[in-house]
Amino acid sequence: MAKFLKNNWFFFTMIIGIVAGCLVGRFWEGAAVLEPLGTLFINMMFCVVVPMVFFSISSAIANMKSAKRAGKLMGTTVVTFMCTTIIASVIMYVIVRFVPVYIGDPVFTAEEKEAMSAGEMIVGFFTKSDFPELWSRRSILQLIIAGIFFGFGVQMCGGKETKVAQLLEEITNVLMKVIKIISYYAPIGFFGFFAALVAQHGTDLMTNYAKAIILYYIVSFAYMFLIFPLYARFGGGKGAVKVMFQHLFRPAAVAFGTCSSVATIPTNMEVSEDTGISKDVTDIVLPMGATMNMDGSGMSAIIKVAFLFGMFGMNFNSADAILAIIVATVSSVAMSGIPGGGGTGELVLCSLFFPQALPIAFPIAQAIGDLVDPPATMVNAAGDYVASFIVSRFNDGKDWLQKKLRRDQGVDDL
Repeated sequence: MAKFLKNNWFFFTMIIGIVAGCLVGRFWEGAAVLEPLGTLFINMMFCVVVPMVFFSISSAIANMKSAKRAGKLMGTTVVTFMCTTIIASVIMYVIVRFVPVYIGDPVFTAEEKEAMSAGEMIVGFFTKSDFPELWSRRSILQLIIAGIFFGFGVQMCGGKETKVAQLLEEITNVLMKVIKIISYYAPIGFFGFFAALVAQHGTDLMTNYAKAIILYYIVSFAYMFLIFPLYARFGGGKGAVKVMFQHLFRPAAVAFGTCSSVATIPTNMEVSEDTGISKDVTDIVLPMGATMNMDGSGMSAIIKVAFLFGMFGMNFNSADAILAIIVATVSSVAMSGIPGGGGTGELVLCSLFFPQALPIAFPIAQAIGDLVDPPATMVNAAGDYVASFIVSRFNDGKDWLQKKLRRDQGVDDL
C-alpha cells in the first residue's frame, strides 16, 4: 500500500485539488476569485510547453536513424488519429439517436459573426503570416509543422551526427525538467480552476443543459474505460490493458484539470517512457496528438449539433451527422490545445447548419462546449497516450510491449 501511494501520490493530490475546488465552488458563490490560482499554473505550463513542442518534435525527427522511419511514424500517427476520432463520433451519434439530449427552450442572443471560407480555414490552420506569431499556444499546429520541416532539414544535413540534433535533444531534456518543477504546483492550480468553474457554471450544470452534460460525462468516461482497452490490446497485445491502466490516470487527471491537451504533453511523455514506448514514437505522436487527436472533441461536436437540432425541431439524420463529424474534426484542430478554445469549431458548425439563427445557436453551442471541456480534453489527451500503443505496433512490431516486459523481468530476447 505504501509503495502504491508513493508511486501515485501526484495523481491523488491532483484529484484532491479537483474535488476540493468543486466543493468550494458549490458552497461559496464568490469562489470565482480563486480563478487566478488555476490561470497561474496554466500560463506557466504554456510558456514552457510551447517551445517544448517545437524542440521535441524536431529533435525526434532529427535524431532518427532515417527520414524513412520518421515519415512512416507520422503517416501511421495521422491515420490512427483519424480512425479513433471517427469511431468516437459515430459512437456518440448512435447514442444521441436513442437518447435525445434537448430539453427546455433556452434562448440566447449574440452578435452575428462572419463564417470563415474554406480557403481561410486552410491557410489559418496550417500557416502564420509572421514568424513571431508561430511561437504561441494559439499556433500549436503551425508550430508542429515548422518543427517537422526543421527536423527533416537537420536529417538532410547529417541527422543525429550533427551538433544541431544533439542541441535539440539537450534543450528538450532541459524543458522537461522545468515542466516537472512547475507540475508540483498543479494541485493548487486545479483547486482554483475548478472552484471558479463550479461557481460560475454551477447553475447551468443543474438546469438548462443538464441532460446533455450528464450524458456527455457518462459517455466520455465509458469510452475511456471500455474503448481505450480495446485500442491498447490491439496496439500492445497481451498484458497491454493492465499496463495502460497503470499509467492512464495521471494524464487523464492532468487533462481534466487543465482542460488543455498541450499542457498534458509532459505527463504523457513521462508515462509513455515508463510504459516502454520508444522515444521517437512519443516525440512524434504526443505533440501531434495534442492538436490532431480529437476523440473527445468529435463526441462533443455531435452532442452540440444534436442539441441544437432538437431545439430547432430538425431531424439530425445520417448525412448531417457525417458532415458534422468532418467539419468538427477539421475545424477543432487548430484550437484544441487551448482551454475553452473550441469556439472556432462551434462557429463553423453553427454557420453551416444554422446560418439564419447564428445569434442563438452559437452561444448555446459555446456554453455546452465550456461545460464539457474537462472530459472532452481528458478523452483527447489521455487518448494520445493510448494511440502511442497502436503507432508502436506498426513501427516497432506487434511484440514491442512483450519485449519490454521481458527485459523488466530480466529475460533476454533470443
